[in-house]
Amino acid sequence: MPADVQHTLAGSATLEGTSLHTGEKVTLTLKPAPEGHGFKFRRIDLPDQPFISADVDKVQTVERATTLAEGSVKVHTVEHVLSALTGMGIDNALIEMDANEPPIGDGSAKPFVELIKKAGIAAQTAPRKTWEIREPIHMETGDGTLITIVPAKSFRVSVTNVGPDGRFTQYFSSEVTPEKYEKEIAPARTFVYYEDVKPLLEKGLIKGGSLESAVVIRGNEVMSKEALRYNNEFARHKALDVIGDLILSGKRILGHVIAVKPGHGPNTKMAATLKSEYSRLRSMVPPFSIPKGETVLDINDVLKILPHRYPFLLVDRVVDFEGDTKCTGVKNVTMNEPFFPGHFPEHPIMPGVLQLEAMAQVSSVLMLRKPENAGKIGYFMSADDVKWRRPVLPGDTLFIEAEVIKIRGSIGQTRCKCLVNGEVVSEGELKFALMDR
Repeated sequence: MPADVQHTLAGSATLEGTSLHTGEKVTLTLKPAPEGHGFKFRRIDLPDQPFISADVDKVQTVERATTLAEGSVKVHTVEHVLSALTGMGIDNALIEMDANEPPIGDGSAKPFVELIKKAGIAAQTAPRKTWEIREPIHMETGDGTLITIVPAKSFRVSVTNVGPDGRFTQYFSSEVTPEKYEKEIAPARTFVYYEDVKPLLEKGLIKGGSLESAVVIRGNEVMSKEALRYNNEFARHKALDVIGDLILSGKRILGHVIAVKPGHGPNTKMAATLKSEYSRLRSMVPPFSIPKGETVLDINDVLKILPHRYPFLLVDRVVDFEGDTKCTGVKNVTMNEPFFPGHFPEHPIMPGVLQLEAMAQVSSVLMLRKPENAGKIGYFMSADDVKWRRPVLPGDTLFIEAEVIKIRGSIGQTRCKCLVNGEVVSEGELKFALMDR
C-alpha cells in the first residue's frame, strides 16, 4: 500500500451491534469518501441526516469516551472506529450510523479493522500530507498525566498505563503501521475498574456494558469472559485510544507520542494543541514544517543529488514534495553569504540571478531524484517571464517552489517562485536539459 498518497475504502461494509454507553442497537456502515474529505460521521436516523466532522473543535465531552457534537446532534465513543481507520492507513471515509454511538463489539478496535478489510482499501491520487514534528510538543496535567510528542521519522506511540494505587502499571511501545496496528494494537479491549462501575451505572454511561464488551478489574483480579489477550493489554488499549483521539487534530504526524496516564481528556487537549500549532506554523511562512513524510531532504541528501558546492549551493533543504511534480526548497540567507560584500557594500541584497539559480537547483532536485536521472546534471536552457518583485535581504528565509509543467525526454520545464514570509519575491519559467556528467 503506497504511503505517499491518500487512501479510502474500496467499497461499503456494515457492522451491527450494541452501543456501550447507551445500550442501543446500532448499524454502522463505512463508505468511501473523496480526496481531502477526512473522516465524517452521519446520523442517518435523524431528519436531514446531518454530518459531524471528526474534528477536535467538535469535542463536547470526554468522560470515559470521546463525544462529538454539532449543535444538538451528537455521536459518542468515536475513538475506536477513528483509531482503526487511522491505524489501517485510511485518510477519507464516511461513517454512517442509525444511532448516536458505534457498536462496542468486544471493546476493541478489532471489529472495525475487520470491517475495513471487508470493504477493502483503495489508493487515491492526491498526495498524503503528513506533518513531521520538528520541535517537542509537551502537555501535562496536575494528576500526573503527561503527553509529549518528539521528533521521529515514523509515527510511534509509547504509553504507560497507571491504575489506582499504581495497580496494573503497564508499558507498551510500537511504531504504528497497518500491519502492526492490526496485530499489536487493535485487539486490545477497553477496561474499567470495579470501583468505577457503580457511579458509571448511576450516570447511565454503560447501559450496554458486559464482561463480553469490556475487561473489569476488581482489586488485583481481572474479570473477563476470556483471558487477557496480552500481558500489557491495558497499555495497548490506551495506545489505541491515543491514536483515535489525536487524529481529531486533522493531521497525520511523523513523531513519537509518549503518554503517561493518558485519557480522553488529555488526548483531545493534545489534539487541539496540535491543530493550533499547525495553524500557527502555516500562518508564519509557506509549509516549511508540513513536509510529506520521509521524502524530506536535509542538506546531506541534497548534496547527494546536486553537484553544486560552496559557494554556489543555494538550497539548504527540501521540505515538501507533492508526488513527482512539485517540491519546496529552503535557502537561509545570512549575512555571511559570499556575494553580500560586493552586492552591495553597506546595502546587502541577494542578486536576482542567484534567486533564479536557486529556482534552477530546486527544479534539478525534483528531476534528479528520479532513479533514471541519477548521476546526471541539469543545464540551463532558458528562463522566461522572470520577475523580481522585492529585495531579498540578510536574515530572510527563502522558500523556493518548483512545479514541473512539461517534460519531454531529457528536457524539462518548470514554473518556479521564491517567497519570503509568504510573499512572492521572484518568479519565472525555466527550461533545462538533463545530461550525463
